[in-house]
Amino acid sequence: MTVIDDIATELDQLAIEVPSWAYGNSGTRFKVFATPGTPRTVHEKIADAATVHELTGLAPSVALHIPWDRVDDYGALASYAADHGMKLGTVNSNTFQDDDYKFGSLTHSDAMVRNKAIDHMYECIDIMGVTGSRDLKIWLADGTNYPGQGDMRSRQDRLQDSLRKVYDRLGENQRLVLEYKFFEPAFYHTDVPDWGTSYAHCLQLGEKALVCLDTGHHAPGTNIEFIVAQLIRLGKLGSFDFNSRFYADDDLIVGSADPFQLFRIMAEVVRGGGLDPANGIALMLDQCHNLEEKIPGQIRSVLNVQEMTARALLIDRPALTAAQESGDVLGANALVMDAFYTDVRPGLAAWREAKGLPADPMDAYRASGYQDRINTERQGGRQAGWGA
Repeated sequence: MTVIDDIATELDQLAIEVPSWAYGNSGTRFKVFATPGTPRTVHEKIADAATVHELTGLAPSVALHIPWDRVDDYGALASYAADHGMKLGTVNSNTFQDDDYKFGSLTHSDAMVRNKAIDHMYECIDIMGVTGSRDLKIWLADGTNYPGQGDMRSRQDRLQDSLRKVYDRLGENQRLVLEYKFFEPAFYHTDVPDWGTSYAHCLQLGEKALVCLDTGHHAPGTNIEFIVAQLIRLGKLGSFDFNSRFYADDDLIVGSADPFQLFRIMAEVVRGGGLDPANGIALMLDQCHNLEEKIPGQIRSVLNVQEMTARALLIDRPALTAAQESGDVLGANALVMDAFYTDVRPGLAAWREAKGLPADPMDAYRASGYQDRINTERQGGRQAGWGA
């Protein structure tokens, strides 16, 4: 018996979507670093994502980014993914790289630019119809750098009007998830800077519009787990973008900077029933591996989420509730800390072996020879990366 045995049923529900762009070249504002074996096509990205799932059993779907992952035949792409044991997941839109979007996209004062952005969202929805994807994710770089540069209220009006057009195009089983970010690339104000703004727009749109929470998109000191609890309580948490940061939107491996924060977030996910697929909360990674190898970086990430989820599941909820209701401050805190400090790694290794997975996926990847093989095979062509 291990500490995992009592929570195995809940743990089996954990599924983490990996982003296609995490397998491409990335870096900083100053330099994008190329590495051997980097995918040149979305098919090669899917193959790399399938390797992560094969070794961990945790990552059965891969998110697409349009236009970075644009192909002629999305039905064939979905079949290719299925042949590799994967599903195509969230479709991510891109309205932040064209010159036309210099002063905004869905919030732009020029109707022609707004319509261009809306048409792009329509393209993404059409792709979803072919791939069977449920979620259209929208992140906007829209905002201003200086007071007076734009009228903030008018921009909100235009945003709601644009989102309404996109929302009305959704199919019966499709959703819109609206991401927020409090700064960058806009530095005075961002048009969707926080969960409240995203929630307000989603509430006005309807039940198929939900909030996407990127764990790196908050001001220092923000209590992210409170936001998680509130959005689950309101039935408006659609998805996560998991990453980690020391300073701002660092896009580091999730749990690397503050494992305790990841634990606290997952404790609220568990508390709110977020592991149950019926509740529709998508757990996805959003990271830029600028120094580390891409596939091991994703393996490490999904394992970190699994580890903190396991610890969160170990919280003695009846005892915690009793301590909370009796005013036992230190007793309640001790129950949470005892779960956090529990070493679940041996139990998770046994859990993996029981499912025919390698006890240590990182070691298994190093021993597989996959990286050496793709380093040799992927010669020539254009490596995928930011904007490709």
